[in-house]
Amino acid sequence: MLQQATPPQGEIYRDSISLIDKGGDRNWVYPKKPKGPLYTGRTWFSIALMVLLFTGPFIKLKGHPLLLLNVLERKFIIFGIPFWPQDLPLFALLMITFVVFIILFTVIFGRVFCGWACPQTIFMEMLFRKIEYLIEGDAKAQKKLDEQDWDTEKIGKKTTKHVLFFLLAVVIANTFLSYLIGVDQVWKLIEEGPMAHLGKFFALIIFSTVFYAVFAKFREIICIVVCPYGRLQGLMLDKNSIVVAYDYVRGEPRGLHKKGREEKLGDCVDCNRCVHVCPTGIDIRNGTQLECINCTACIDECNDVMVKMKQPKGLIRFASSAEITSGIVKRITFRSVAYTGILLILMSTLTYLLTTRKEIDSTVLRTPGMLHQEQGNGMISNMYNFEVVNKTFFNKHIEIKVTKPSTAVLKMVDRNSPQFELNEDELAKGSFFIIIPQTDIKANNIKTDIEIYSNNKLIQTIETNFVGPVK
Repeated sequence: MLQQATPPQGEIYRDSISLIDKGGDRNWVYPKKPKGPLYTGRTWFSIALMVLLFTGPFIKLKGHPLLLLNVLERKFIIFGIPFWPQDLPLFALLMITFVVFIILFTVIFGRVFCGWACPQTIFMEMLFRKIEYLIEGDAKAQKKLDEQDWDTEKIGKKTTKHVLFFLLAVVIANTFLSYLIGVDQVWKLIEEGPMAHLGKFFALIIFSTVFYAVFAKFREIICIVVCPYGRLQGLMLDKNSIVVAYDYVRGEPRGLHKKGREEKLGDCVDCNRCVHVCPTGIDIRNGTQLECINCTACIDECNDVMVKMKQPKGLIRFASSAEITSGIVKRITFRSVAYTGILLILMSTLTYLLTTRKEIDSTVLRTPGMLHQEQGNGMISNMYNFEVVNKTFFNKHIEIKVTKPSTAVLKMVDRNSPQFELNEDELAKGSFFIIIPQTDIKANNIKTDIEIYSNNKLIQTIETNFVGPVK
């Protein structure tokens, strides 16, 4: 069995990333325009995701956004389900479930998400890079343009490209803003003009500039330096994880096949097309690397060469390290089973909590720092604070009653009646007195039951304490 070939410089390539040269300067990557079945599939998949992304803010369920992440007002709507600050544990569980799903997906399928579904990759490869190819040409033409003097051609192409880049960044920034405050609010800001909302306008310009800088300048550096998922992949991958891999057993020793050559070579002809097409500038033949986002561009290029050489496809393919070395495909491992079990538990718990989640959440507490008050005529009162949250998209009629002891009377402090209307997504708070005849108070601390009704239906009974005079 052939062993993995060691590059001429040994393993030194692992001491630095492909984006930095020996002098510590940036190696600007000029990837060749990709083509092939996988790239075509990735293009259509990206189009579908971008359609969902850009139309998402306009999709509404019963008049409300399908997805809203309003951090400033602490209002979240996920797939039509509203979440309030009181639902923070439930929201945290949802995020933990999502993270575990990402870990499980990575353990089994590697970084396919990065190359096929990550917004950074989709915007870069399917929007900004295509604009660049359209205006400046393929890799060689781009490099030639960058190296030539600033003339009319260069100024015109660079200006056109960067103006389009910034306009596209503004569209992306407005789209993400729509997920934060709602598309209706974004349209309102546009109609009223920037002078009416200077703070938000400058914030939008800042976000647009950041998006522009990411896709015009930083590009693949974001995946390597900023994104935590890329950094964590080394901890989540193992020898059974499926990644974009080079079959060194079949491909080595590499070299150009010539008639009469005595040395027996592997299938790799060392054409470097897999390197030229890589958007992060790596050589996949060196093995799994931090920079690899599993975009599969190298697979298409290598398969095209193999067809021309009349060799089987798959010299570079989706495969695990164990599969290449042993030829045995192993999809079920202890790690995958363990993460699957954890994910099922989290999803079951989350489903149970969502299905049993209260539509109306209420809290009643005795006002801190206050003892009983003597009202005269032998009546004793305690003051309580209440909060009632409507977690639905429907108006509710709320009524608060005190049922124990039977002689207790409830008197609102800041409302005329213990019955009031609670609008959708609304929080009502206030205070009330519970008044009990002193003759009915047999202890200095008695149990009191308060009932909360929604649309004349009992939804919650709260047991609290009533403090009376010391006996």
